[in-house]
Amino acid sequence: MGAVESALADLGLELPSVAAPAGAYVPATVTGNLLFTAGQIPFVGGTLPTTGKVGEGDGLVSPERAKELAQICALNLLAAVKAELGDLDRVARIVKIVGFVAADPSFTAVPGVINGASELFGTLFGDAGKHARSAVGVAVLPLDAPVEVELILEFR
Repeated sequence: MGAVESALADLGLELPSVAAPAGAYVPATVTGNLLFTAGQIPFVGGTLPTTGKVGEGDGLVSPERAKELAQICALNLLAAVKAELGDLDRVARIVKIVGFVAADPSFTAVPGVINGASELFGTLFGDAGKHARSAVGVAVLPLDAPVEVELILEFR
């Protein structure tokens, strides 16, 4: 077990199995020394633990829960990275993440939700985990997922 996976274990987290693509794409692809992932939704054991729009109020996914789901997306991303590279310790830098939140029209705290992924990358990779980011509110995501995150990283 490498340093990154040891750090995950110290946090009480583990990598899931790579989610099977739900369409005509691959979980990750490499060009040069950059790895691009497909967007990952917060599957846990092959199912979505929570669905719906994010916001404040009855019937909506709370921002706190959505932030937890963004961290699950990050774990799914890391699983795809490990499957492609063989070892998370090969990650040299997290370059950029793009996060999508299925937001209620009145919900404007989308960046706070995507912090669930950003903070995990910062914890695991230190300065190399600091990245550029886009956080976008959208009307709907696949399978009614509340959150989706994709990743670009540099590896050695």
